[in-house]
Amino acid sequence: MTHPAIDSKDPPSLEGGMLWTAGIVLALSNFVAVLNMTIANVTVPNIAGALGAGSSQGTWVITSYAVAEAITVPLTGWLSGRFGAVRLFCIAVVVFGLCSLLCGLSTSLPMLLGMRVLQGMAGGPLMALSQTLLLKIFPKRQSMQAMGLWAMTTLLAPVVGPVLGGWLCDQYSWPWVFLINVPMALLFGVLAWVMLKRFQEPAVIKPVDKVGMLLLIVWVAALQIMTTHPHLHRLRLAQPRPAF
Repeated sequence: MTHPAIDSKDPPSLEGGMLWTAGIVLALSNFVAVLNMTIANVTVPNIAGALGAGSSQGTWVITSYAVAEAITVPLTGWLSGRFGAVRLFCIAVVVFGLCSLLCGLSTSLPMLLGMRVLQGMAGGPLMALSQTLLLKIFPKRQSMQAMGLWAMTTLLAPVVGPVLGGWLCDQYSWPWVFLINVPMALLFGVLAWVMLKRFQEPAVIKPVDKVGMLLLIVWVAALQIMTTHPHLHRLRLAQPRPAF
C-alpha cells in the first residue's frame, strides 16, 4: 500500500488550544502596538510638566511614535523577506518592550522622544505582521475568525488607550503608561517564538530602493507631522507677507 508523499517543506500546523493561544498572542501584540498610539494622549500635560517642557512640546510624544510607526509599516514587507516574518515579529515585540522600559525611565523630553521613535519603529511591523501571521497559521476555513480577532483588537485599542492612560497616570505616575507594556511585550515575544518558529521561512536578500525609501520616509513623516500638528501650518500662514 502506497502513501501520498508528504512535502517536508510544509510546517506542522497548529490545532485546537495551541492554535487559538498563538492567535491571541498575535492579536494582543497588535493591540499593544495600536494602544500606544493613544495611551499617552491624556497624559501629555503630566509628562511635559514632569520633564520641564511646555504642553506644545509634549505633544511630540504622540507625534514621534505615530511618524515612526507610519514609516516602518510600508517597509515591513521587505524586512520580513530579509529576516523572516516570524523572526522579525519576535524581535519587534522584544524591542518594543525594551523601548517601552526606556520610555518609562526617561529623565528628559529628548530622551523620551528618542525612545518613542524607536518604540514606534518596532510597533509598525507588529501591526502588519500580526495580520499576516494570523492568516498563515489559521486554516482557510477559519480565516474570517482570524481577521475578526485582529480587527477587534485594532478597533478596541484606540478606545481603551486614553482611559487606561488616564487611570495609570492618576493612580500611579506617567512612567507606568509605558512600563505597562514591558511584561506583556517580553511574554508575547517568547510565546510567539516558541509556537511560531516552525513557520519561519528562509531569508531572501533583496535589493533596496534607497531613493524610494528616502522619499517614502520624507513624505510619510511630513504628512503625519502636518496632520497631527496643524498649528505649524497656521503659523506659516499667519506670517506677514511682503508687500509689492
